[in-house]
Amino acid sequence: MTFLLARERVNAAQAAARAASNIVQLIDADVLRNVELYDQALKGLIEASQRTDLVNIPPQVRHLALFDLASNAAHRSDVLLLDRQGDVIADSFSVIPRVINLSDREYFQAHVHNPDPGLMISRPFKGRRSPNLWLIGFSRRLSAPDGTFLGVAAASMRLSYFDELFKTLNVGKGSSINLVSTEGFLLAQQPALAEELIGKDFSNRPNFIRILREGEGSFTSISSVDGAERLYTFSQVGKLPLIVVVGLSSDEVYGTWKRTAWLIGLATGILCLGLLWLTWLLSRELRLRLHAEQELAELAATDALTGLANRRALDEALQREWARAQRADKPLSLLMIDADHFKAFNDRHGHPAGDEALRRLARVIGDNIRRPGDLAARYGGEEFAVVLPETDAQGALNLAQKIRAAMAALAPFNGDRQAITVSIGACTASPSGEGTLEQLLRKADQALYQAKHDGRDRVVHASLEQ
Repeated sequence: MTFLLARERVNAAQAAARAASNIVQLIDADVLRNVELYDQALKGLIEASQRTDLVNIPPQVRHLALFDLASNAAHRSDVLLLDRQGDVIADSFSVIPRVINLSDREYFQAHVHNPDPGLMISRPFKGRRSPNLWLIGFSRRLSAPDGTFLGVAAASMRLSYFDELFKTLNVGKGSSINLVSTEGFLLAQQPALAEELIGKDFSNRPNFIRILREGEGSFTSISSVDGAERLYTFSQVGKLPLIVVVGLSSDEVYGTWKRTAWLIGLATGILCLGLLWLTWLLSRELRLRLHAEQELAELAATDALTGLANRRALDEALQREWARAQRADKPLSLLMIDADHFKAFNDRHGHPAGDEALRRLARVIGDNIRRPGDLAARYGGEEFAVVLPETDAQGALNLAQKIRAAMAALAPFNGDRQAITVSIGACTASPSGEGTLEQLLRKADQALYQAKHDGRDRVVHASLEQ
């Protein structure tokens, strides 16, 4: 998804650059055509002024001959012919030239010191005649055959031409169209950010330096005027010292992409939230199921009356611990515990009291087993078993005596003279010995019956090798 969005962003920039390039080409063609009209008017004026056969004709006819081509130039202001002192000797607006000296104009001074007869385009300036419109000048030098300066042919065009041209091209909010001279002077801009920018020198700005270096193309950069990011597409107008720059706002370039990315992001976010919710539901159900399975497993392995492990859990633990003892070469002990005279107790007190007695015995056994690996289980009826991994004969005897003594120390039931006692049979499988699990069980059971036979309330240990 991220790759697709990144690719679409690149495509949006490329499409915007192509659209801006088309706008630049349209402007180039129109500006080039109009500048060529002005240049033809200046060439015509210079050529006509040097014809000797026009000297003695009537002033009106001579005026028409001098400014015939100038009438085709759109948005034209003055078209003048200046002598070497800067005085007006021919004026397109009047048969009789106005009395004015323009030697202080920048373009005049440039032609005085530069013998190049080519077309010069000035920076914007305000006309001296009311309403003092913004103008741009086109001029050519008049030279004698030996190169001597004779004067200047100059024409001025209203900058409103560029405003009208640029307004026909919609580049979007926050974007701009600019016409800049190759010297770095801003000649026209639409929409105008500020009137004082007209004629401003941008030659030292990083964006203009790059534009001048590359000639034509596109790049994205930050405007030095308003700090906004724009996609700049630019091209030089033919061979003229003019550059058209279209700056498209990044908001316009990526507007559609941003909306699409936002919708996709929103949809992806909703989908992710939905997946998270479903994942949470699934994990919750799995936890509940696991908990239920654990409860079922515990119920399946637990004796309902005493809370100790049942016979099934005891058999599994014996198999597991016997195999581990054989692998690790460790001792394994087993205790078999039986309540003394339990049948007579049941007959005296009834089965509910008998159940309570078995629960007491289970609590005593559980309280005396401390290690996590030890297991106490109800073997059947009033008989219990304790599995003691890594426990030798002495350790088994010690634990058995503790259980026996703890039971004997309990308070008797109502009407009885003494507490319920237990007989315990123990057997230990030593690491170096031989035998089987069945033999271990049989020997422990035999030791239990031996304890019963010897008078009860005692512990008997039997060796597996006996």
